[in-house]
Amino acid sequence: MTDIAESSKGAELFPEFKGLFKLIKLEVDGLSDRQLDYTSTRWTWSDWSIRNQLSHMASLIPRWLVVRWGNELFPQGNHGIRDLDSITNSTSDRRLDDQIYWEKTRILCLLNQYLVLACDVLRERSVGYLRSRSINRDATPQWKSMSRAHHTGITAEGDPASGTMTLEATFRHIYFEEVTHLYNIQRLKKAQGLQLSVEVPEVGYWMLDDWDRSEP
Repeated sequence: MTDIAESSKGAELFPEFKGLFKLIKLEVDGLSDRQLDYTSTRWTWSDWSIRNQLSHMASLIPRWLVVRWGNELFPQGNHGIRDLDSITNSTSDRRLDDQIYWEKTRILCLLNQYLVLACDVLRERSVGYLRSRSINRDATPQWKSMSRAHHTGITAEGDPASGTMTLEATFRHIYFEEVTHLYNIQRLKKAQGLQLSVEVPEVGYWMLDDWDRSEP
């Protein structure tokens, strides 16, 4: 949505954030520990279990909004996250600390808290604000491909690509990440013969032409 007024609130630009937690929670409701922890060496996307996917989906929000954007969004440190160190310095790869956050209910509680935080920022900041602020993004092997999912707000140069990202593009990136990992959760359920619960929005990274969409 590019024709929205600069004075409009960010929530109007990203209305999908409001129902995102419910979508994710519905997909993982009723799963046993065995189903949550299933992995396989058959596909690259099955290296992480459903529990791992959820933990990553929770941790990525504060890693972007607080760690990268904290000085801009929360200069007084009023983001409400008490244990930020267990996210920023987690020994678990791009996840919450597995030693602390393992139970599904606890991970979902944090995911909901962080999505509420994201929605609060979107309600408080204007579209013009989201589009006028930017940060540098470190080079990663995947970003050259992933950047093609963004119609505006990013630059990507080099291979591996680095560049800049506006706050608007950051929120889009968060949403694309959440949706793509929800898609991975569904594939992990399919691999176990489990019934799917929701329709994954057909947007973002998993819809790129070169994305691995192999199925069980």
